[in-house]
Amino acid sequence: MPTAKPGTGRTGARFGRPELPPPPPLPPPPSAAIPQQQGGWPPEPEPEWTEVDRTRSIVRPYAWTGGRTETAYDLPLEALISTNRAILARNGSTMTHDHRSVADLCLSARSVAEVAALLSLPLGVARVVLGDMASAGMVVVHRPKSTDGGHPDLAMMERVLAGLRNL
Repeated sequence: MPTAKPGTGRTGARFGRPELPPPPPLPPPPSAAIPQQQGGWPPEPEPEWTEVDRTRSIVRPYAWTGGRTETAYDLPLEALISTNRAILARNGSTMTHDHRSVADLCLSARSVAEVAALLSLPLGVARVVLGDMASAGMVVVHRPKSTDGGHPDLAMMERVLAGLRNL
């Protein structure tokens, strides 16, 4: 039988190469080549203080309505809403913040669409809130003039559209 080479098995297969010595350690780099930081990461700049917009509510719009999407009042976009000043004078201090903001906005008559846009509310939410306030007598709903067919007056619709464009 021939003599086997070291690292070769009985069948002649090699089971890996002979162990190599580890490479010598690298010399340390010069200290001037590595920038040294004092105290860890550089501090992040302080964020600018932003004033909280107190005119807007932080409550989700549908929380204003308790999730309801329907109201007893049929309020078209062009219906004008005005605050009932007698109720406001009597109950103004006990109104919720949401109702108070609508009442203040409607001291001069505004359309349903304007109220929704100025309060940044979805139209459905504004209709429910205004319907609730009308049921409680806090606001007065002024129905628009309509044509013989029951459709809104075209001049009124154009005025509402122009008002919305001006927002």
